[in-house]
Amino acid sequence: MGLIRLPAGRAPAGTRAAKPPGGPDAAEIKATGTSCRSTGGGAKLALVSHEEQVAGVACAVPPVLHVGSGKQFHPDWLNLDVDPRWGPDVVFDLNRPLPRGELAVHTKRFGPVLLGPETFAEIVAQDVLEHIRDLTTAMTTLLGWLRDGGVFKIAVPYDLSLGAWSDPTHLRAFNERSFEYYTNWAWYLGWRTHHFRLLRMDFVTNEYGQKLVAEGKTLAEVARTPRAVDQLYVELVKQPMSEAARAMIARLDERIPGR
Repeated sequence: MGLIRLPAGRAPAGTRAAKPPGGPDAAEIKATGTSCRSTGGGAKLALVSHEEQVAGVACAVPPVLHVGSGKQFHPDWLNLDVDPRWGPDVVFDLNRPLPRGELAVHTKRFGPVLLGPETFAEIVAQDVLEHIRDLTTAMTTLLGWLRDGGVFKIAVPYDLSLGAWSDPTHLRAFNERSFEYYTNWAWYLGWRTHHFRLLRMDFVTNEYGQKLVAEGKTLAEVARTPRAVDQLYVELVKQPMSEAARAMIARLDERIPGR
């Protein structure tokens, strides 16, 4: 597969598409590891109190959260999945809202763990977001769990690809505008302190897409061509709302009864 880089924060323009050097491996998103040694697969979890969590951590929680780990269990990350049959470290449905942003669990590998504000330096979600029914709720939770300056690495099917709708469990596909409300319009989702900034967006092209690039097609032309792009690779970084954004949000909130 090939890669075409999209300038961060912008939709494709009419510039020449080029294959950048050193792009991400389309087969696996890389992230920072941890020194904690794996002791095997996960187990079904029981909720524990905050006091138990503070008193009984068996091993430092990895700085990387692997969302929707499934059969791709990563021994150096904290693996989270909705399906307990895969044996993740944490069994949790990201469709479930967490009003306080906290989830206390007991894990087999790391003991009691409290997932809460600013827990992780990186979050990895490969071929996951297209399966989540309430994506806004999931993104709100993951934004909270990520540290300031932390990076959310995402791979999702492109909406004009064959793979976007070949899987009957896919609920959505993505394009270059799909993350606009999590970045520039985050206030509309009720986010009041932090949002994401688009750090990187790559179009992962197939053989047909690479042929178009070789013919000199622009990025915009390749992106508009059905079956040329298989996947989007996106990196979002968590950052505080600017003072101007907070002031604008405060003015909007004044207009909403009950706020």
